[in-house]
Amino acid sequence: MYAIIETGGKQYKVQEGDTLKVELLNAEAGATVEIDKVLMVNKDGELKVGNPFVAGAKVSLKVQEHGKGKKIVVYKYKPKKNYRRKQGHRQPFSKVVVEKIQV
Repeated sequence: MYAIIETGGKQYKVQEGDTLKVELLNAEAGATVEIDKVLMVNKDGELKVGNPFVAGAKVSLKVQEHGKGKKIVVYKYKPKKNYRRKQGHRQPFSKVVVEKIQV
C-alpha cells in the first residue's frame, strides 16, 4: 500500500515505515501530523485517484527532528561593473516517519 501526498508544495510517494525529509512543519519533534492532501492511494492493487484529493484519505506522519540542509552558495555578479554579492542559504526541513495510511 502506498500513497502520493502533497506537503510544502512538493509531492511525495510514501509507504508505511518510510522516513523522509519534507519542508519544515509547524510541529514539535515527537508530535504526530495528519496530512489530508492525499492525491492518490494504491491499496492491494486498487487505485484511488483524487480530484484533486482523495476524499477521506489521511496519512499520519511522526516528526522525528528538525534541521537544516547543506549550505548552498548564491553568487551574483555583473561583469565589468565591480558588482559582486555572495550569500549562503541552508533550507530548513523536518524529518518524518510515515506511521499510517488511512483510506
